[in-house]
Amino acid sequence: MALRSKLVSALLALTLPAAASAATIGGTYYAPQYDFSEFFAATDGRNFQVVLAGTAFPGLDPNAVARDLLPAMQAGKPRPALTFTYDPPPEQQRPYYRLVLIFNPALDLGSAAVCAGTTRLRPAQPGLFYVYAVYCRNDQPLSETTAWTPATGPTDPRIGQLFRELFQVVFTDSQSYRPLGGKKNMP
Repeated sequence: MALRSKLVSALLALTLPAAASAATIGGTYYAPQYDFSEFFAATDGRNFQVVLAGTAFPGLDPNAVARDLLPAMQAGKPRPALTFTYDPPPEQQRPYYRLVLIFNPALDLGSAAVCAGTTRLRPAQPGLFYVYAVYCRNDQPLSETTAWTPATGPTDPRIGQLFRELFQVVFTDSQSYRPLGGKKNMP
């Protein structure tokens, strides 16, 4: 009986963090070239473009949705002192870094196609905010994931929580995703 009680307590403890989270984060992918220090150097103290595609909330004005999502993204931004913007860089950049957010993407849409400028969508589900996030350098995807949460509109507090969690995944600073696993290259 004591063993069963401990097992139940352990299972409850494991589910608490999930219950406290507003968002569900899907599978992730990091290209071998992904390096948080590169992201940090490219964005610290600079504007960082976010490209939106798809319909986040059916029935709401997409321009108003975009306007209201930007402060939620900024509040949940990753560690560099970056400013999210929808504006493209004033002149062509090489490398060209950006975050592409696709709302309700087609299930067969891949990150390489996204970074090349392709979008395919599926119908949105009212009451569900679903986003596919791809961090691109030029036409190469460096990281990607999906996230979703029930939400009534762009100012729903669950959207802000989703972005905080999403950005920790897309822009991870984990040592395991650094070149050479975070180890120094010895000559």
